Amino acid sequence: MANAPGAAFGGDFDGKVLDRYWVRLALLAWVLIAGYYLYERWPQMRFLALPDTDDNMRLMQVRGLLNGQGWYDLRQHRMNSPLGFDIHWSRLVDLPIAGLILLLKPFVGTVWAERAACWIAPLLPLSIAILGLGATVRRLVSPVAWPLAIVFLIGCTATMLMFMPERIDHHGWQLAMLSLTVAGLADPKGARGGITVGLASAVSLTIGLEMLPFCAGAGAIIALRWVWDRAEAPRMSAYALTLAGGSTLGFAAFASEANRVLRCDALTPVWLSVMIAAGALLFILARIGPEKRAVRLILAVLAGAAIVVGFALVFPQCLGRPEQVSPELAKNWLNNVREAKPIYQHPLRSAFPIATLPIIGVIGAAVATWRARRTPRMIGWVAVLLFTTFAALMLLWQMRAGPGAQLLAVPGAVALGWIIFPRLLASKIMLVRVVGTVVAFLIVSGLFAGYAIQYLPIDRPSARVNTINKASGNCSANYALRPLDRYPAQTVFTFVDLGPRLITLTHHDAIAGPYHRNGPAILDVQHGFGGTPENFRAIARRHGATLLLVCPNMAESTVYRSRNKGGFYDQLAHNEVPAFLEPLPLPDKSPLRLFRIN
Repeated sequence: MANAPGAAFGGDFDGKVLDRYWVRLALLAWVLIAGYYLYERWPQMRFLALPDTDDNMRLMQVRGLLNGQGWYDLRQHRMNSPLGFDIHWSRLVDLPIAGLILLLKPFVGTVWAERAACWIAPLLPLSIAILGLGATVRRLVSPVAWPLAIVFLIGCTATMLMFMPERIDHHGWQLAMLSLTVAGLADPKGARGGITVGLASAVSLTIGLEMLPFCAGAGAIIALRWVWDRAEAPRMSAYALTLAGGSTLGFAAFASEANRVLRCDALTPVWLSVMIAAGALLFILARIGPEKRAVRLILAVLAGAAIVVGFALVFPQCLGRPEQVSPELAKNWLNNVREAKPIYQHPLRSAFPIATLPIIGVIGAAVATWRARRTPRMIGWVAVLLFTTFAALMLLWQMRAGPGAQLLAVPGAVALGWIIFPRLLASKIMLVRVVGTVVAFLIVSGLFAGYAIQYLPIDRPSARVNTINKASGNCSANYALRPLDRYPAQTVFTFVDLGPRLITLTHHDAIAGPYHRNGPAILDVQHGFGGTPENFRAIARRHGATLLLVCPNMAESTVYRSRNKGGFYDQLAHNEVPAFLEPLPLPDKSPLRLFRIN
């Protein structure tokens, strides 16, 4: 499997070059890919068009750090006036952004240094993801198969969105750690592989808990390898020590003051205790190492049960949702977050392209495992097959698993392509060589799904949905919000989803953003827009808000209109303006409406 396909894709010299200089060439490919994305997205980038509320809040967090806010103080003082609120993130992802700003500021000034940092920072973890996947396919498929992994990765639309310029939130870094995790699982050198998985998991957990299920799955696979083969003890020992030690260092160096209490939504003492306990138990099991496989299985099961039962007894408050929000907020907001819903609850037009490659990856990993059944690579392929299957099944829980599932599908897809493509290219029939190879590539890479779904008459967005999407984009645009700075800085009562963008682009403060620790303020905004005008005025006064900013047809506005017929916002949408609101002028064609609250 390692030699013949490589010869089909290039000569012996090419194979030696691809093998010997693969890291340099992979990084060169990363530079070219990064350059293309910077060029392709320049029209949007130059306006600081941060695509998500989290990206805006990340920049505000970095600004706070550079303006003298404490390293362990992650309170956002420009939201939820006058108290502010503590966000559950850590400082780890702030470092490259802040470093780039400090590096570039003397040359281009603060404004352009910020923008350039937002362009470059998301592309940095892409290099790690490329190297992680390259190492995996080199170990399991062929030393010269890594270019195909890069090509397939570029086709992972959900994954690549997390590495795009200005996507400065932490998901790209967590995906990079996931690529290192699968590389560690595939590593034939046990101790090195264990260290890789342990450190990658610790870094990911230090950033946030989004990848906790993947980290747990990787740990379970390492334990199963030890159960199957006692010789895997060095891998499990190294993993246990680095997971526990890395998590401890991550907590000490990056956990905010607000994360040093028993919260369930970040690497707090709750999850740090779990990582230390899991690491200690796995290390002890590896050191004991009973000869009989059945005994090792029983011990592994008992260790897992001890962690689960101990967690339930010591931290019962964390058995529910880690966000620990009120039932009202869960019903009105958190339960309706689209990415938190299973894939089968999403329209086929968006679900099919995301799910296709993970399914192909599972098939490819299964085929590769079977073909490697009598070789040393079988154990590595079994680990990748289990991990890829686990990631694909995660889509049945939450759609947000899509980027990780696509990334983990790449090794299996490469293995499948490495079997199919050379046979087609070696055909004596030109039609098979050309058309057959192109069709096979589109299928194995999963790219056919995105193309095919465009021509199927299903789940096409309605005119109403297009209007909402257009309005949502226009409302957060630079040209729409910047004119607000003509008014003195004050607190603005506006939509929850507009809050982070407002405080990023203007000197005004907001009341709420879509963050669960900001829950009471979110409910205040919902109650203000959904209740009576008098109730809105009282809530606004309590928060010191003197301006009201709304955007007709923005997605959030439709919720207030549909859920609260006759409520304050519904009246406002029908031009029933209370006497205490004074309309304020904005530029012509502005999508926003601004009022002074008297």
